[in-house]
Amino acid sequence: MFEINPRDKMVERALLVGAYDDPLRKADERDLLEELEELVRTLGIPVIDRLLVYHREPQARYLLGSGKAEEICEHIRTLGCDVVIFDNELTPAQQRNWEKLSKVLVIDRREIILDIFGARARTREARIQVDLARMAYSLPRLTRAWSHLGQQGGGIGAKGEGESQLEQDKRKIRGQMDRLRKELLGVRSSRATQRKDRKRAPVPNAAIVGYTNVGKSSLLRKLTGADVLVENKLFATLDTTTRKIALPNNQPLLLTDTVGFIRKLPHELVDSFHATLEEVVHSDFLIHVLDASHPRVLEFYHTTMGVLSDLGADTKRTLVVFNKMDRVADDGTREVIRKHFPGAVFVSVKTGEGLENLIGRISEFVSDGTCRGTFRIPLARTDLLARLHREGVVHQTEYEEDAIRVSATAPARLMEALRSYAASPGPPSR
Repeated sequence: MFEINPRDKMVERALLVGAYDDPLRKADERDLLEELEELVRTLGIPVIDRLLVYHREPQARYLLGSGKAEEICEHIRTLGCDVVIFDNELTPAQQRNWEKLSKVLVIDRREIILDIFGARARTREARIQVDLARMAYSLPRLTRAWSHLGQQGGGIGAKGEGESQLEQDKRKIRGQMDRLRKELLGVRSSRATQRKDRKRAPVPNAAIVGYTNVGKSSLLRKLTGADVLVENKLFATLDTTTRKIALPNNQPLLLTDTVGFIRKLPHELVDSFHATLEEVVHSDFLIHVLDASHPRVLEFYHTTMGVLSDLGADTKRTLVVFNKMDRVADDGTREVIRKHFPGAVFVSVKTGEGLENLIGRISEFVSDGTCRGTFRIPLARTDLLARLHREGVVHQTEYEEDAIRVSATAPARLMEALRSYAASPGPPSR
């Protein structure tokens, strides 16, 4: 893996810059700049100051006008900053121009998110996906790492009279990316096999989705007792975790925690994490978790729905859950949320408020995907009876000479597998 900006020492004083060209979006851009500060602090980088800059239209050289760029550089020297982080997406040329003008490291929001993802990746799949995203981002920025691009190298294996070090490195990165894509195909194939195995034993599956740091992993841990990482940080975990829960009616359910969404998510990560988000596409329904205490909760809702729309999962049955209600003391805020989301559930994972109601609503969602029937199961197929007990709810059992008459409620997929054994209801058992 090539580092696009090798650092001789850890950066210690960061200046954040957000540029906007629409006065009506000033408040939104301020919120995004605050979110960038939280992302930067997640990496352990102290933030010294933030600048929100208005410009009429994007400029090719610095994104901003040269006069405004000079003012910012003077501010950098006054504060003694060693890194400038833009909330805007900078082109490779703009990054080079800023670094030449300011004499400090200059990066953008995408690079911060990529660094966080690189630090958080744990499984082989997540590491492959992060490496692919970072290489795609690095490729057009390699020139920042070389001051000898005119040097030529010859010898065995070289092309023609020789090729520059930059060309060699680009060729090497492309080769590594091809290798990683092949590995990712193998991971996706393995995931598809696991999904097929789940379908053979059709236990309903719900995917927990939502903006980053709203409490998705905490909810999974509370409901299932799963030993999953829970931290008050953005993108505390990137890997999907699936755990089984038994609902009050003995109906089993698989709960899958997914990577949190965020505004301005880099396109490289949207593409490379598609395999992770496939769990959302193939789930039976979604549990959309929101932070009720956040002032921009409605905007976060629309951000998540936008990502779900891109995945083709925005039309799935969805149970909206507002978490962190213990932080909402204002009754007016609660009423506004209830007005916008009349079918939502209000909980606090921290205090346990509303969790019993949530489990009841989840049971209702699972029941909506089930049906009831009566079957005559041959004595030689007691495995089917065991599946009914394991994956559904058995209401009545009656043993006959050559079969077992069973009345049960189970997932529709299991009922389809039992269709050939369907029977009309018999007399009630004594």
